[in-house]
Amino acid sequence: MTGVGGGRRGHGRGSDRRRATRTALVVVGGISALVAGCSGSTSTPAGPGTTHRTPAPTVQDAATTVASGPTSGPASFTILAAGDLLAHQPGHGQGYDFAPMLARIAPQITGADLALCHVETPLSADDTALSGFPRFNSPHELATALAGAGFDGCSTASNHSVDQGLAGVTATLDALDAVHLGHAGTARSAPEKQRVDTYTVHGVRVAHLAYTYGTNGLPVPAAAPWSVNLTSVPAILADARRAREQGAAFVVVSMHWGTEYQVEPTPQEQEQAAALLASPDVDLILGDHVHVQQPVRRIGDKYVVYGLGNLLSNQSPAAGLRPQTQDGSLITVHVHGVAAPAGSPGGSPDGVTYRADRVTWTPTYCPVGAYVVQPVVATLADPTTTPALRDALRASLARTTAIQTTGVAVRSDLP
Repeated sequence: MTGVGGGRRGHGRGSDRRRATRTALVVVGGISALVAGCSGSTSTPAGPGTTHRTPAPTVQDAATTVASGPTSGPASFTILAAGDLLAHQPGHGQGYDFAPMLARIAPQITGADLALCHVETPLSADDTALSGFPRFNSPHELATALAGAGFDGCSTASNHSVDQGLAGVTATLDALDAVHLGHAGTARSAPEKQRVDTYTVHGVRVAHLAYTYGTNGLPVPAAAPWSVNLTSVPAILADARRAREQGAAFVVVSMHWGTEYQVEPTPQEQEQAAALLASPDVDLILGDHVHVQQPVRRIGDKYVVYGLGNLLSNQSPAAGLRPQTQDGSLITVHVHGVAAPAGSPGGSPDGVTYRADRVTWTPTYCPVGAYVVQPVVATLADPTTTPALRDALRASLARTTAIQTTGVAVRSDLP
């Protein structure tokens, strides 16, 4: 990324959502013991490497986040994914308060059963030595705003993951843990790398994995080769298999890939998507990095969201970039369970296979200056919207429509 611009679990959700609980898998003298999280709720034990989240986790914790309560029969649920968060210095907000920037899209985020974001830049532990492109160090308050907007977790593997070295990786994950946001793609230790970030949604275990093509030429710390997940199709498939073996019924893979500012997916993106989705252990791909939207396509009976675009950034034509860098979409993937023989490929132990059967998009636009991310259709319908913003929103909607209609997703407010 060459960008510019600036959960907690279940926070802000409706009454059917409850705070995440975690049970930590502690190994003492070779004996595993389950330690209940501070909330007092209970959780079923998981295999080694499965995450159960609570505040201030240790790197040896194993945890599953409860994103929503169980239902009877095969479950249906939604996964919302949002684009790149680029906390450039001009977009750091008043007192590093990012909450107003996400307030207008919070209803869409909290309306999903599971909401995932992409934190592309390191977060500072104490907001000292903040910096923007090319080596980012962003305010940790961004995590607080993401939690407040209703996100459940984020991918953190990106080409900027090691901009601040291992200390930056650690500070970022500490900031996300502090507000009970899940994270996938980077790690503070070798044991943490083996953990699978897993959410329980309507009784269904959903795993989230994340990878990046590289780190902008900066070496991954030699003493911490486990700190960033670098893209390797065989390694991703092995991780997905492990997630499935540990009980995940639906596996989401976030990919930091592609050529920046290019709308059409590259041959490499398409090849990697085909290889991953051919596996019974990968159910959905979410792409980020290119800072413009790329279409949603179907490969077999599965979906790949090639590029989510930017959610919050300072990128725009004013910085010499394409106007599409101000556009994004909240992508909602609708997942349904269907009865299948137990043990069938991609199936869960209860004899149900979960597949995405529809993808919808809600267009967003980030105005430079105010940096308040706008839900385009809703803001256009608001009679108080200024003429200047209305014109910008109409142009943004036209650009997003031109990209999304080359794929298979449908606009969320259309039949």
